[in-house]
Amino acid sequence: MTRATIRFAALVCVLAGLLASPNARAEGGLERVKRAGVLRWGGDLQGGEPFVSQDPGDPTRLVGFEVDIAAGIARVLGVRPEFVENDWSTLVPSLERGGFDVAMNGLEVMPSRAARVSFTRPYYVFTERLIARKGDARVRASLAALAGLRVGTLASSYAFELLRDRSEVVVYEGTEEPYLDLERGRTDAVLLDDIIAARYGEPNPALSVVGDVAQGYYAVAARKSEPDLVAAIDGAIAQMAASGELEAILRRTALWSAREEKLASWTPADQLLMTGGPASDAPPAGMTPRHVLLFIQGALMTLLVSTLAMMLAVPLGLSLALARRWGPRWLDLSAGFYVELYRGTPVLLQLYVLYYGLAPVVRINALTAAVLGLGMNYAAYEAEAYRAGLQAVPRGQMEAAVSLGMSLPLALRRIILPQAFRHALPNVTNDFIALLKDSSLVSVITVVELTKQMTITAVDVRGWLLPGLLCAALYLAMSWPLSFVARRLETRLARG
Repeated sequence: MTRATIRFAALVCVLAGLLASPNARAEGGLERVKRAGVLRWGGDLQGGEPFVSQDPGDPTRLVGFEVDIAAGIARVLGVRPEFVENDWSTLVPSLERGGFDVAMNGLEVMPSRAARVSFTRPYYVFTERLIARKGDARVRASLAALAGLRVGTLASSYAFELLRDRSEVVVYEGTEEPYLDLERGRTDAVLLDDIIAARYGEPNPALSVVGDVAQGYYAVAARKSEPDLVAAIDGAIAQMAASGELEAILRRTALWSAREEKLASWTPADQLLMTGGPASDAPPAGMTPRHVLLFIQGALMTLLVSTLAMMLAVPLGLSLALARRWGPRWLDLSAGFYVELYRGTPVLLQLYVLYYGLAPVVRINALTAAVLGLGMNYAAYEAEAYRAGLQAVPRGQMEAAVSLGMSLPLALRRIILPQAFRHALPNVTNDFIALLKDSSLVSVITVVELTKQMTITAVDVRGWLLPGLLCAALYLAMSWPLSFVARRLETRLARG
C-alpha cells in the first residue's frame, strides 16, 4: 500500500469519526442560545412606547412590555436577553438570514408570515381599531364600508392585509404620522392595532374611535429550522401566563383586558386557528401579472416624481449659480447659504420637515411635497454643476461680449450659458440618474414608488430575490436611455 493511499484512508477515518461524533451534529436553536448564554431578539425602537423604547431617565436602558416579556422568557431559558435593532418591516427576512434568534416587536400573526417562520403561542391579543375625524359619518366600523375611502395604516401589517382590495390604502413607516395626516384631512380614516391607536390616535381631540373591526395576536417568531427553540419559548410563555407574571406585565402598561384571559388556557387548537392551519405551509404563489402591473405603476410614479423634480431643480440651480457668480453680495451669500443648507442636511429629513413639520402652515399633498422636496434638494447640486460650467468658460468670452455692446443678460444667453451647459452636461445627467434612485425616499411621505412597491410585493410572494431583480431591471430601463441620450448630446455639442 502506497503512502498516498494510507494518508487518504486516514483522512476518511478522521472525517467518519467527526461525522459520528455528537459534537458534529447540527446544533439546534435552543442549544445554540444556551451555549451563547444570550437570547438575541429583534425589534424596532421606532415603534416606541409601550412596545420597546429608551427610558427617558436613562437612554441606555430599554423599557416596554415586550422588554419585560423578553426578560421573562430569557430567565426561564437560563440566559440573558439582548435587543437587536432592526427595521420593523424587515424583521422576518432578517430573522430568516440569522440576524437574531427570535423576532418580537408587535409582530402580528398572519398566514403569510406563518408560512415563513414559526410562531409561539401569543403573548397579547389585540384588535384592529378604526379612527376617523370627529363628525365624519362616512366612516363606519365595517371593512366593507371603507370602500372608496383613503385609509392609512402601516405597510406589511395585519391592517394592511385587511384593507387591500377594499379601499385606497395609504401606507406609512411610522406610527404617529397616520394620525397627523388624518387630522389634517389628507386621509379619511386610520386602521391600526389598538395599542397604537390608544397612544397616538385617541388622545387627539380632533379624532374619534369608530370601532374595532378585527382581532389578532402578537407572538414570538423563530426560524422554522429551530422547532426546539420555539417549543422552549412556548413553554416559557405558558409558564409566565400560568403564574400570573404575563398578566402583571400587561397590567403595568395598562394593556390587560378581558381578551387576554384566554392566554392562560391556550390550546393546540387555538394555535392552529391562529396560524391559519396547515395551509399556511403551502408554497407562495409567486409573481403574477398583477404584481408586474403594480411594478410598472410604481416605475411610472418614480419617473413622474423624478422628472418633475428635475424640471424644478434645473432652473432653480441655474439661478443659484448665476446669483453666486454675478449677483450682488447679499444675493451671493443667500445662494451660498441655500446650497450649503440643502447639501449639508439629509434629503430624508427635508422631506419629513416639508410634509409633516410644515403641515400646520402649508397643507400640500404627498406628490407635491415629494416633487418640491427632491427638486429643492437637487437644485443645490445643480447650482454647483452649473457654477463649475460657468467657471470653465474663459473670462475673455464675457469681456469680448461686453465690448461688442451686449448687455449682461444677452451675453449670458448667447455666449456664456451655451458653453457652460456643455461643460455641465455630464454632471447634470449624473444627477438625474441619482435622482431616479433617491426618489425611493419619498415612500416615507406615503408616495408608493418603485422601491416601495417592491417591498410590498416581496411580502406578498414571500421572497426578495425576484421582486428585487425586477425592481433593478426597471431602474436600469429608466436610467440607461438617459445616459445614452446624454452621450449623444455631448458628442453633438462637441462637434459644434
